[in-house]
Amino acid sequence: MSVVVFGLNHSTMPLELFERFTVDEADMPGALKRLSAGPHLSEAVVVSTCNRTEVYARAKGPHGAHADVRRFLAELADVEPVQFDGHLLVRHDRAAVQHLFSVASGLDSAVLGEGEILGQIRRAWEQAGEERAAGPVLNLLFRHALEVGKRVRTETAISRGATSISQVAVEMAPRHLGDLRDVRVLIVGAGEMAEGMLTTLAGSGVAGVSVCNRTWSRACELASAIGATPLAFDDLPVALAQTDLLLTSTGSTTPIIGPAEVSTALAQRPERPMLVVDVAVPRDVDPTVRTVPGVTLVDMDDLTRFARKGLDRRSRELAAARGIVHEEVERYQMAAVSRIADPVVAALHEHADAIRTAELARFESRLAGLSDQQRDAVDALVHGVVAKLLHSPTMAVKTQAGSDSGDRLADALRELYGLD
Repeated sequence: MSVVVFGLNHSTMPLELFERFTVDEADMPGALKRLSAGPHLSEAVVVSTCNRTEVYARAKGPHGAHADVRRFLAELADVEPVQFDGHLLVRHDRAAVQHLFSVASGLDSAVLGEGEILGQIRRAWEQAGEERAAGPVLNLLFRHALEVGKRVRTETAISRGATSISQVAVEMAPRHLGDLRDVRVLIVGAGEMAEGMLTTLAGSGVAGVSVCNRTWSRACELASAIGATPLAFDDLPVALAQTDLLLTSTGSTTPIIGPAEVSTALAQRPERPMLVVDVAVPRDVDPTVRTVPGVTLVDMDDLTRFARKGLDRRSRELAAARGIVHEEVERYQMAAVSRIADPVVAALHEHADAIRTAELARFESRLAGLSDQQRDAVDALVHGVVAKLLHSPTMAVKTQAGSDSGDRLADALRELYGLD
């Protein structure tokens, strides 16, 4: 069985299409169950963030696995596969490992060196474990990926500066609003992204910050972190009229703010423009809000373009980070080979050694007249013949461990020699 990844990325496909492929926390158990039920998949982990939806799997066969995941994605987004086939990233075995390690290191993020992705990968792996969708192969892979992500951030400067979409969302605000000292901020949502924006706002000198969320207790908890004002979700229309900078990041699957709400709010303060930054995927703000006079709407497409302009300093660390990823891919491959191939090789050698010992015992009476030196020579001769016979299958299994052909070889050896 081989490791494969099938991925869709916001940076390579239109946002209006990509947002249909996101899997929220509540839907993840069902998604993992559907994948695990696929006839060609034995393990699965789904990583779904504002920038990517990726399925990592242990595949019984690459072609069958592709069909299983393609069907899963089509059902998830309720679209025909032809609509996303051209955007689908597919990687097998070593290339799949390298991709995950690069993602964990923040090298494949909208913001180079992003730190939030590491926690998102950990949570995706934990959820797969909770649903018994991840097994020994993906557990080894994801445990190693987290180690790689930490090492890259420790040994390079790739994470210095703004390294998350939530930070970028706040940092680009002065470009549209100027000095933030008189700006009133409203954060809608109370998840990880909202928490990141709130943290970035701390010490920014804004006139005031409010946090609005459907769950009142969570709004209070998050607001208390920096002395912000918690708001009930029903208070959103009133709060909009007092907001200069609106930052949204909820888990809603449909827009919660449209042009009517924003127009009504602006009518009560016509002298003040409003900047709306929507970092949610799927989007919280209806795209037609852009047409409302006095409003600037920024979404993930805009944030990604803004983030790429600030890459120069951190991009110097890319070579070092990629070097670490390369080293860790090699280390993982060696560990995976040992884990997969060693039990088969050990069983094969134990089986052969048992036959060798039994045959020498069977001929004990015929060897009785030999001296100790002669008996040692016979034993060494038999041992050498067995070792030479086992060399080719041993090297083949080790060299191809983790691939489809390696799995077939291992299965053949087990069947031919009756290995456990």
